[in-house]
Formats: sequence, C-alpha cells, structure tokens
Amino acid sequence: MDSVLKILSLHLGIIHGLYVKAFNANKWVAGVTFSVLITTILFSVMVLLISLGDMAMKEDKSVKLADIVMPERQIDTFMTEVDKPEKPEEQPEDIAQPDVDLQPLTGLDVTISKPKAQKMTGGSFFRDGEYIPLFKVTPIYPRRAQERGTQGYALVKFTITESGTVENVEPVEGFCGDPTNPDTEFRPCTMFNSASSRAALKLKYKPKIVDGKAVAVDDVLHRFTFILAEDD
Repeated sequence: MDSVLKILSLHLGIIHGLYVKAFNANKWVAGVTFSVLITTILFSVMVLLISLGDMAMKEDKSVKLADIVMPERQIDTFMTEVDKPEKPEEQPEDIAQPDVDLQPLTGLDVTISKPKAQKMTGGSFFRDGEYIPLFKVTPIYPRRAQERGTQGYALVKFTITESGTVENVEPVEGFCGDPTNPDTEFRPCTMFNSASSRAALKLKYKPKIVDGKAVAVDDVLHRFTFILAEDD
C-alpha cells in the first residue's frame, strides 16, 4: 500500500509540473489535458484497488472447527405390555323360541266406548236444562198498603239474561185481597206493582243451557205476595 502512495505522489508531482508549463502556454489546452490525465489516473487507481481487494479475499482466513461427535444415547420407550384379551366365550346355541299363539281372541268384547265431551265454565259442568232460581227476594211492603192493612199480590214478567240476571221488568197484573183466605174475592189494584218490579231486579237465576251454551229467556212470570204479619 505504501508503494502505491509513493507512485501516486511521484505522478502527481510530474503532472503538476506539466500543468503549470501548459497553463502558462495555453489555458484551454492545459485545462483539457489536465482533465484527461485526472480521469486516466482515477481509473487506474480504481483498477488497482479492485485488484488488491481480490487478492485479499483469496487469502483463506477461515478457522476450521473440530468435528463434534454426538454420543449415542439409548432412548427409553414407555411402552407397556398389554395382556392379550381372552377369547370370547362361545355363544350358546340358538335358544328355542317359545310357541306363542297369536290367534285373535274370540268371544271377548274389547270395544272401548268413546268418552263424551262435557263443556265446563267456572269449574262446573254445563248441561242442557231450564233456568233455576238461586235465592228468594222479599219485596219491601208498600207503606200505603201497610197503613191501610191491605194485602194482595202482583205478577211481573222479565227477561233472564245469559249471566242469570234480570232485566226488562214489567208488571202484568195486581190484585188486592187476603191471599191466606181462599174465600177472598180479589179486586184489581196497582198498589204492589212498583215494589214487585224493584224486587224482581234483585232476583238471580242459573241461566238456561241449550247445546252447552247459556241463552236468554224472555217473558218469565213471577208472582210476589204481600201478607201483613199478625200482631201478637
């Protein structure tokens, strides 16, 4: 490497002297000549450096490692011996199937009657039937009839609804007389009509059932009797 530097220094000295002489003679010629020389020198230096690099790479500076020998190891296997299964027991010979008489039974009635559906409402069975009064209502005795000591009865008609209540009450007829005396001659009167109509609205019935459904019944007649209590 030192020899290369010395050669470069020598050539540079020579080139510098030539450049000064050429520059004094002609500036343009000196500039062109100097450029060509510089280019040639740089190219030569590059070639020289590449050659030196190749020589350095050719030198074998690798270190050889010693051969490593792995010791032989015995690998334990965790296989356990399994006993061979015993031979299965011999299957018994075919068992004779019992003879079963599959002939249909005769002389035995096995017909099951079809159950009849029953309709229920409110936890009770609804069967067809007429209306039934559930409780009795005592009408209020009219004050005018009580003051006069008049007895009698009134006949009213009304409608029993699907729910068993009473509506559309109308008085039909009223009579004054002693209901307890069979020989009494009754005379028509309206003294008990209003009290009978008010009492009829308080009546309660079990409704009439047709085909399992409650139906309304019109023009139901009811008689209210008015009898004065005897004084002790």
